[in-house]
Parts: sequence; structure tokens; C-alpha cells
Amino acid sequence: MKEPEQVQSLPCVKDARGRLLRDLRISVTDRCNFRCRYCMPREVFDENYTFLPHSSLLTFEEITRISRAFAAFGGHKLRLTGGEPLLRRDLEILIDMLVRIPGIDDIAMTTNGSLLTVERARSLRDAGLTRVSVSLDALDDDIFMAMNDVQVPVTRVLSAIEAAQTVGLSPVKVNMVVRRGFNEGQILPMAAHFRGTEQVLRLIEYMDVGNSNGWRMDDVISAEQMLALIGQHWPLRPLSAQISGEVARRYAYVDGMGEIGIIASVTQPFCSGCSRIRLTSDGQLFTCLFGDQDWDMRERVRRGDADEELVNFLTQIWGKRSDHYSEVRLAITPQRNKIEMSRIGG
Repeated sequence: MKEPEQVQSLPCVKDARGRLLRDLRISVTDRCNFRCRYCMPREVFDENYTFLPHSSLLTFEEITRISRAFAAFGGHKLRLTGGEPLLRRDLEILIDMLVRIPGIDDIAMTTNGSLLTVERARSLRDAGLTRVSVSLDALDDDIFMAMNDVQVPVTRVLSAIEAAQTVGLSPVKVNMVVRRGFNEGQILPMAAHFRGTEQVLRLIEYMDVGNSNGWRMDDVISAEQMLALIGQHWPLRPLSAQISGEVARRYAYVDGMGEIGIIASVTQPFCSGCSRIRLTSDGQLFTCLFGDQDWDMRERVRRGDADEELVNFLTQIWGKRSDHYSEVRLAITPQRNKIEMSRIGG
């Protein structure tokens, strides 16, 4: 096997708004076994929907080459997403390849939990996975299944959370997307369930990622409203950010029973500290979760560009980056044709 090229690490390069690149989110598949209405509504992603053919997907070797260029650029955190990443066969092989890249010190994964058993969690950890985030939008089975539009019960996801915790993929972050008229009544039950545990509940404002979920501002339960609701029952105090560019605002229960996070992209934008770039499963780079412009890395990898050329291309993309969609979303008319969440990975 050919040894990878040694690419000299670059000095920190900032984008047009002074932000550093630190995080690469890698979608490994555009397929998912859920049909969550805020991401892959069945009316759009039905049995006739055409997913990417296998030949279009980046191979593990191609993902590793791009990640190596990212690390040479100064990035150090990777997150595997989808679709549902556990639908990608032999994911442990990819993780083992990624963990060997100099400079990469954190490899996490976001999953719906439906396929995460103790055995699978252990094999992912042994391959080098560091942390896991699990999506769970309700504790009530009827509400949960209405939101994900499949017959997967809450108990399966709770078992996945416990499996990840058991093998040391912790602390597990539990992501709850809150949408008015669907699951706002589950905020308190979710907070009560995860209080006093090692897991961290993160409440996420309903966002307009893509164009197929029918987003309206009226559907958003704001961070302020969620905090006020929880605070009426269990007082909270703000915590300082653990790392620069952290998207979740952290709050501790005053009684010492753990913490929660709030991701408020809509009402409290955090564009100014965004350090993320996103890679789709077919090799397109996006510099914003709400992006409408992509850059083709797959073509460059498959035509044989050297690692140094990939780094230089990444430098050009990031250096020109000026995205701040969440700060201006309500002023954009008409709305842009944004990439769907199932391709960009949330």
C-alpha cells in the first residue's frame, strides 16, 4: 500500500469573517431508515426517491485523503453523519483509518440509535470512535413514531443511549429537535428523564435546513421559551463554553443534577464562531449547514490531485468563506434552494 504523502501543516487560516476551521462533518451516506418530518418527510423521500448509487459515494480511502488535507489545514475534530451513518457498511474500517491521521484527536458520530447495540458500540469504540450523539425527539411512543414516521419505539433508542454509555462513548449527547404542534409537550418529560444521569439533553430549535420540511417561523419554540419552561420546575444557571465555537449554550441545574444544552440557530445565531465545514457522501464541500453552493472534492481526488493540491484548494474555499445565514435568514427573499439535511448531515 502506498504511504500517504507528508503534507506540511499550514498556519491557521481564517475565513473572510475571521473564523478558523476546526471541525469537519462527514456524511457517509444519504440514506436513512427514519423519515423524520423535519429532515426526510415521506412525501418527498418516498419509495420512488432516487438515492445516490454506490459508485457516487466517496470510498473510505477518499474520505481519509480529504480528512488528511483537513488536518493539515489545522482541523482536528471529525464527526460522522448521514443520513444514518450506521447504514454504511464496515464503518469501523473508516474510523480506524481516520484515527491514524496526525492531528485528529476527536472522532464523533451522530445517529438515530436504531442500529446501535452494545456490541456495535463496543466495536466502534475499539476502532477509535470517541463520542456519540443520539437523536431522540420524545419519550412518548406515539409522538416519537409520528415524528420519525417509522415504527421504531422509544425503548430502542434509549437502549442505544445506554449501550453507548456502557462502553465509554460518553458523555452521550441526546439531541431533541423541538417543533411547535408536534413535541413541545415532551420538553419537561425529556428533561426529567435525563436529569441526574451522565447523558446531556440538548434542545434544538426547529431549523430550515433544506427546502422539503415546510419550515415556518411560527413552528419554532425559542430557546428562551424552552429555558423558561424548564426553569419553572428546576432552576438553571448558565455555564461557560468548554471550547471556542461551541454551538450549544450550556446550563447547569442549580441543584447539581447535571446540565442541558440549547442549540438556538434561529433566535440566537452563532455564526460568528462557526468553525465547521461539511462533506457530503458524494464528495461535495459546503461551508454552511444552510449552504446553496458546493465545491467538488471527489473530482479532485479521483483525478489524482496530490495531497498538497487538496490542501491548497481547501485553503481557497475557506479563505473566501463569508457565510452567516442564521443572522440574516428572515431578510432573505426569496429563500435559497438549500441543500437537504439528509445529504449534509445536520
